[in-house]
Amino acid sequence: MVSEPRLRRWLRDVRQGRRTITAVVNELKRWPTDHLTFAQLDSHRRLRRGLPEVIFCEGKTPDQLIRIVRRFMAARDVVILSRLDPADAQAVQRVLRAVRYHPIARLGYWAPPRRRTAWRGLVVVASGGTSDLPVAEEALHTLELLGSRTARLYDVGVAGLHRVLNAFDLLQRARAVIVVAGMEGALPSVVAGLVRCPVIAVPTSIGYGASFAGIGPLLTMLNSCAPGIGVVNIDNGFGAGYLAHVINQATVRSGR
Repeated sequence: MVSEPRLRRWLRDVRQGRRTITAVVNELKRWPTDHLTFAQLDSHRRLRRGLPEVIFCEGKTPDQLIRIVRRFMAARDVVILSRLDPADAQAVQRVLRAVRYHPIARLGYWAPPRRRTAWRGLVVVASGGTSDLPVAEEALHTLELLGSRTARLYDVGVAGLHRVLNAFDLLQRARAVIVVAGMEGALPSVVAGLVRCPVIAVPTSIGYGASFAGIGPLLTMLNSCAPGIGVVNIDNGFGAGYLAHVINQATVRSGR
């Protein structure tokens, strides 16, 4: 699995005579996929997008996860395991002790030793209530593993609007805001009326019967009267974190 910095280093080595053309060609022959009997790993993802492939764990056995993680570890790239069940996490950690796990977020990860993260920009992750924390934490840890600086703003639902207003200065510094909310899902509209940056709304399946396991807040967010809101799927903290990092990365690069 080849990143752009690694490929550039190889080409410099060829120019300076420290590496042969044949050696580089042999490395490139491994593109664009790394074949396992049950999966085809996208070894080209980092080079194309600048971000690693992420392992969605639901439906995969611990043995499959271990084999996939080992391939990524061998490539010295960061490994992110989303929706990792606690029992499966224990099974993976028994074999791969360097894998770490965030139980609330249900997210596992491995980073190369001595990896230095250059934290970039700022993304605020807000939640309507404490019950929304699993989705909010999934978004937050995804952001941090990808390299974004984060700030938590939890339990600031619209039932106590002053809690959001108290964080006005923090929200002004953000390059993107993720707003995680269940029930009626009104919080993203409130936040979007306070900030200049994009707001990513995440409906959660938290709520009473008429919220229909997240469909109620999803429709509220899709029908928001506040412009500048993008909506991801129900309980999709990972998708929100990934998108917010892409936005944050682009604004940092542009100097905004």
